[in-house]
Amino acid sequence: MERELPIAGVHRIIKKAGAERASDKAAAELAMVLEEIGLKIAKDALDYAKHAGRKTVKGEDIRIAVKKFLRL
Repeated sequence: MERELPIAGVHRIIKKAGAERASDKAAAELAMVLEEIGLKIAKDALDYAKHAGRKTVKGEDIRIAVKKFLRL
């Protein structure tokens, strides 16, 4: 799977969490996990939008999908 998230941005996320340094492999692994989670959330949000008769995914769809995802 082609990575969508830039490694530099993921490095910044890791540093914001308090790490002094992070390897490229750690950043690549986190990017992969975040993309997998994001894809699942986006697919659920799309289902909510379609159910509401919309083609556009809205912020509220994402919020509902995230709440559902976090309960799993």
